[in-house]
Amino acid sequence: MSALRTALVPEFEEFLAQEQDKELLRFLTCGSVDDGKSTLIGRLLYDSRNVFEDQIQAAAKASEHRASGGLDLSLLTDGLRAEREQGITIDVAYRYFATARRKFIIADTPGHEQYTRNMATGASTADLAILLIDARLGVLAQSRRHAFICSLLGIPRFVVAVNKMDMVDYDRAVFERIRAEFTAFLSVLGVGSAYFLPLSALAGDNVVSSSPRMPWFEGPSLLDHLETVQLGEGAADTGFRMAVQRVVRPDQTFRGYAGQVASGMLHPGDEVAVLPSGLRSRVRQISTFDGPLDEAYAPMGVTVVLEDHLDISRGDLLYSAGKPQSARKFLAKVVWMDARPLYPRRRYLLKHTTRTVPAEVSIRHRVRIETLEEEPAETLEMNEIGLVEINASQPLFFDPYARNHQTGSFILIDAETNATSGAGMIVDARDHAESAATPVTALERAARWGHPGAVVRIGGRIALAQALERKLFDRGCAVVVLPAQQHQAARALADAGLLVIALVARLAAEDPLPDGDAEACDEILRHLNLSQEGTIHQGEGI
Repeated sequence: MSALRTALVPEFEEFLAQEQDKELLRFLTCGSVDDGKSTLIGRLLYDSRNVFEDQIQAAAKASEHRASGGLDLSLLTDGLRAEREQGITIDVAYRYFATARRKFIIADTPGHEQYTRNMATGASTADLAILLIDARLGVLAQSRRHAFICSLLGIPRFVVAVNKMDMVDYDRAVFERIRAEFTAFLSVLGVGSAYFLPLSALAGDNVVSSSPRMPWFEGPSLLDHLETVQLGEGAADTGFRMAVQRVVRPDQTFRGYAGQVASGMLHPGDEVAVLPSGLRSRVRQISTFDGPLDEAYAPMGVTVVLEDHLDISRGDLLYSAGKPQSARKFLAKVVWMDARPLYPRRRYLLKHTTRTVPAEVSIRHRVRIETLEEEPAETLEMNEIGLVEINASQPLFFDPYARNHQTGSFILIDAETNATSGAGMIVDARDHAESAATPVTALERAARWGHPGAVVRIGGRIALAQALERKLFDRGCAVVVLPAQQHQAARALADAGLLVIALVARLAAEDPLPDGDAEACDEILRHLNLSQEGTIHQGEGI
């Protein structure tokens, strides 16, 4: 028995090494409702023998109450109870499988317009998109919507699968008509080429093996195409990029900068630069939990040790081979994902790589996805897409999304609800001359002073006003006391970012201040939501 185990170990290790060396292709399926996305994936898994017996038995049991009878292959991916009850995909379902040639991760995305944001989430990491079109219905608005989102997210490879050919008697004319119409639409999107193939997910035609029922189609089956399609390098062309997530300092002898490699490759001895400081050094060591490495590449998580001790902190960017852009103001395309519409006056936080900063958002235009027309808009509703201008409180270091998906993407967070409101793709920085001519905003002032402007009105008590001024000033706030009857000046100074203590003849009867200047100061600070560090988190004054 021991000899048998000894003989099998090398073979097992060789098998694991071969599996690890296989290329990984991430792809998604998308299209309109009932185009057969889940059935296609189920057929792909079933016919390629990538489904366990217990999964087949569970799907067969769930299929007993279906009117169609037989095994419903869509149940191999639709796992939510609501999905099985309604016969639709609601959330993104991820599945892994492998063949002798390649490994795959599939994202089965929803087809309903209501779940467009879910579809965009699944498309964000895909290398290839399979766009399904029902042969009976032809190209629909949702087909165009999903093609537009896939091109927007920079997916470089498209497969257009004309499904349910069995429902149109495998008519070649139907397939050719759909191919001509959709090719014209894809060319407008800038998609150079796409692989069109007719298939039937239900009957298995052209999914894993070629179909004898469509001898007029001579291209490879879907699985053959997925196994052989060329994979490009993608974001690595921009050079090495790594946002610092944490400074690792276990003792006095070690200082490393931990993060995930966003693109490019890094070796010991390579020269790297740091933003925003612009300082340069060379890599002394690439460290991991398992020991030092001779090479690091995306998407590895590593700790970089430099030859020099530089002032680097979380949010800084290590880079080489071409300097990223640095800007506070830039244009971006946004997919809105929140039930609360996008309003320019609402406070948002922008999370980009490892940095989170306050940001203002103004809408340039909204895109009508069905026609790709640009139309003016004051807001973006959920699932809508638009071009926006971002004004961040601090500079960000990025590459345009078209060149680097990792450093060119961000999310917008609603500062009130902490909900992820939008997913953005940076187009480019705004022109410097145009930016220099714009007025200073309240957001910029708040970032400079550490707090927004506010007016605190005190009823004729100069001692209290001076005590409050001292307390705020000692905490690092920009504060000034104004005498009575200076209401316009008080508002102007508050708009400029100062805290203004304005003396008035009488306060309102409600919410009277407590007796004693010290207690009154504390009450005012509480109303202003002022932290011990001297930062006002919210509130326009009392």
